[in-house]
Amino acid sequence: MDAESNPQETSPLAAEGMWWGSLGSVRPFPNFRPERDVLVLHDALEKKDVSSVVRTLSNRSNAQRRALARVYKSVTQKDLDVGLKKLLSGDLQSLVLGLMLSPEQFDAHRLRKAMEGAGTDEDTLLEILCIRTPQQLSRIRASYTHEFQRDLEKDLLSETSGDFSRLITALLKKENETGIIEQDTAALSEELKNKKPAAEVWIRTLTSRHPEHLSAVLDELEVERGQTVQEALDGHFRGLMSADLRKGLKTLVCTIQDPYLYLAQRIQTMKFAVVQGVIVSHSEEDLLRVRVAYKKTSGSSLYTALQKQFKAELLQGLLAICRAED
Repeated sequence: MDAESNPQETSPLAAEGMWWGSLGSVRPFPNFRPERDVLVLHDALEKKDVSSVVRTLSNRSNAQRRALARVYKSVTQKDLDVGLKKLLSGDLQSLVLGLMLSPEQFDAHRLRKAMEGAGTDEDTLLEILCIRTPQQLSRIRASYTHEFQRDLEKDLLSETSGDFSRLITALLKKENETGIIEQDTAALSEELKNKKPAAEVWIRTLTSRHPEHLSAVLDELEVERGQTVQEALDGHFRGLMSADLRKGLKTLVCTIQDPYLYLAQRIQTMKFAVVQGVIVSHSEEDLLRVRVAYKKTSGSSLYTALQKQFKAELLQGLLAICRAED
């Protein structure tokens, strides 16, 4: 049985050629022939064969899907996305169209959706801005401008306020500078002694250093205080006025100390938008690590959890991306 018809593979650690990393669950489809895939997709769209469409696209790497879309346009003189929008609807349409985007486009679309309509999805904003590297954020920011003819920083500023807004914009522009662990630990420790919290100390420190350096700083701080940084932040940034900032700093600390556990806990909500966002954006980067963290924290594999929550072709696509049982 070939990989296309059996998404539950036995050796995902052999994955190579990932877009932003090497621990992704999705690998390039062997013997990829876009012309053959175009014929399959064209026939499936004509016959409204949803399963064939989902099977084909969910078992290709991102680069292969985008190459396929270009060949489809050349051969049929039609945009593949248009055909997909006509055939699919709801969450399945969202999943498949998301797969057709480049990684930076996908995150740019998630950010835009998080800021559209009534209310702001702060959790999604924080997830992307905290997890992504400065280089990735630069590409996401450029893609956001290209896709929506809007400036990401201005949109973030219009959706947030106060110290939380300063945290969000600092994350967008974060750097990975070197530092001295003892000095940064001392700065945060001294700040926690202030009766009036000084948010700028935390924002400056946590958005200007390399994650490995910050992880060591936070470990030292916890040893010194005899409590977790999360507990320290809860006690220090009290009150309704600090709620958004407190959540933002706690999220940032989580992503520094264990980004895979943080993402696994996000997925545990089993809300489709969150599940799709995490597994698609990390499918060619580090989803294997997220899967390990998911099983460790929930006691169940992500592959099994998806089967309990979703059905039909939507489940088919999600399982193909998740790829295997743990």
